[in-house]
Amino acid sequence: ADNLSEALKKLKITSTDSTTDSLEGCLDCLLQALAQNNMETSEKIQKSGVLQVFASLLTPQSSCTAKVANIIAEVARNEFMRNPCVDAGLIPPLVQLLNCKDQEVLLQTGRALGNICYDSHEGRNAVDHAGGAHIVVDHLRSLCSKTDPASEKLLTVFCGMLMNYSNENDTLQSQLINMGVIPTLVKLLGIHCQNAALTEMCLVAFGNLAELESSKEQFAYTNIAEELVKLFKKQIEHDKKEMIFEVLAPLAENDVIKLQLVEAGLVECLLEIVQKTVDSDKEDDIAELKTASDLMVLLLLGDESMQKLFEGGKGSVFQRVLSWIPSNSHQLQLAGALAIANFARNDGNCIHMVDNGIVQKLMDLLDRHVEDGNVTVQHAALSALRNLAIPVVNKAKMLSAGVAEAVLKFLISEMPPVQFKLLGTLRMLIDAQAEAAEQLGKNVKLVERLVEWCEAKDHAGVMGESNRLLSALIRHSKSKDVIRTIVQSGGIKHLVTMATSEHVIMQNEALVALALIAALELVTAEKDLENAQLVQILHRLLSDDRSAPEIKYNSMVLICALIGSEPLQKEVQSMAFLEVISKLRSHENKTVAQQASLTEQRLAVES
Repeated sequence: ADNLSEALKKLKITSTDSTTDSLEGCLDCLLQALAQNNMETSEKIQKSGVLQVFASLLTPQSSCTAKVANIIAEVARNEFMRNPCVDAGLIPPLVQLLNCKDQEVLLQTGRALGNICYDSHEGRNAVDHAGGAHIVVDHLRSLCSKTDPASEKLLTVFCGMLMNYSNENDTLQSQLINMGVIPTLVKLLGIHCQNAALTEMCLVAFGNLAELESSKEQFAYTNIAEELVKLFKKQIEHDKKEMIFEVLAPLAENDVIKLQLVEAGLVECLLEIVQKTVDSDKEDDIAELKTASDLMVLLLLGDESMQKLFEGGKGSVFQRVLSWIPSNSHQLQLAGALAIANFARNDGNCIHMVDNGIVQKLMDLLDRHVEDGNVTVQHAALSALRNLAIPVVNKAKMLSAGVAEAVLKFLISEMPPVQFKLLGTLRMLIDAQAEAAEQLGKNVKLVERLVEWCEAKDHAGVMGESNRLLSALIRHSKSKDVIRTIVQSGGIKHLVTMATSEHVIMQNEALVALALIAALELVTAEKDLENAQLVQILHRLLSDDRSAPEIKYNSMVLICALIGSEPLQKEVQSMAFLEVISKLRSHENKTVAQQASLTEQRLAVES
């Protein structure tokens, strides 16, 4: 301790004109003290005011420069020392030293700057201001191809410095991307894949940058996919695989990179991991199984990568994924169902899968999760069934396979994501299927649950889908029984509210359903339509210039049907409908103008 105090005093007094030898001795003493107790020594250095002295010692000519930079690197390992280093004006001279040729000086300077930037906003700003990142990126470029140990050590330090400089800072990450650091780092990874420390630094740097959208475009122009897959195949340790996964996941969000990863053979690696870990209960294996199967699903989100792996339904990858669905692992069941939902993104694939018995597999899976089931698996299996039900030719096949009954078992679910998918699946299934729509529309339990969900204000998706299914049951069945069931369950007011939705498609569906109600069962629904103030709403829709042409047309069709009811006709007469409708005779849309003339005649006759 005495030696340290002595050295600090000496440094303060003699820094300007002391001999190199005595200076070296003082610096050695500081380094020794830091090695024994970094924190305590750093506190003493800060209190002594020596930091300011260091600024003048950081000159390219001095033989002590590397030692001074080393001391700064050591003290900056403590969080409380980073701002004082900035305040002491150490950043500009350190950045200047990045231009020198001496490898030891460069190494220690890189360490010092990297440590000062670690989690320090002030440190990063100062380095940014002094232009440090640019010089380091240039160094990486020029050293990139050198594989001697000294150069690799320097490259590792510089990568680390850039990582600390830009970590969780979008602005600085964008700056590095604009400087073209990505192709350089990818090249580094390829050349130095044998060097564990450098490879690790590259991976962390990628993980840092890959979250940014602009980086993905740049990555897509490199051979990153190939390099990462090559590196991945060599890994045995869980932690190393995990590091590569952390880079792959954000990169795989980009469709171009998805395809590159598929072509580089990532899928085979992932399938192999699944096979090795599926029956293990070791924590690392469970984590790897999840990451690998999740990543597999992500790769299938790209249209090209998905189609490449589907291979007309003959692909070995598609077949392997199918085998996940009956598995006993919830994680694999989930990934399998999500993968099927992703394969089911075009009619050709959907038709092929339904013809080859995928529906039964999904229904069996759902059956395993009715009682106390896994919500994510339920949601995924329903998503897959919903997508499969989109092509017209699949609907009747799926209905006769019993999909509607299988889905209805989940009416008891209190989980909004499951409710949402269940509603969407039923709506897809009954599209233009009159018999199925009638059967479901007379199911009192279903209709009552729909009416209840139409009020789920906290879950807009569930509320919207419930309204749409109510309307669909009427539109596709055109059945009096269905309308009566919906009236008795209190569904009319929801259809009237739906007519005021902000989505034109939903407004339209509501108006068409209401017109069918008025045409088929007006007397039964009369009271509910009156209480829901349908006539006032129609007046508002027709008066509003922003209403779409089809909304105006269907509103007029509905008015003509409503005047068959005495109380509703009175309401129509009491509001100045003729005035609004006569204006629409000159509407730019011909169909609207024609309907306006017809409606005007009907109203004139009735009055």
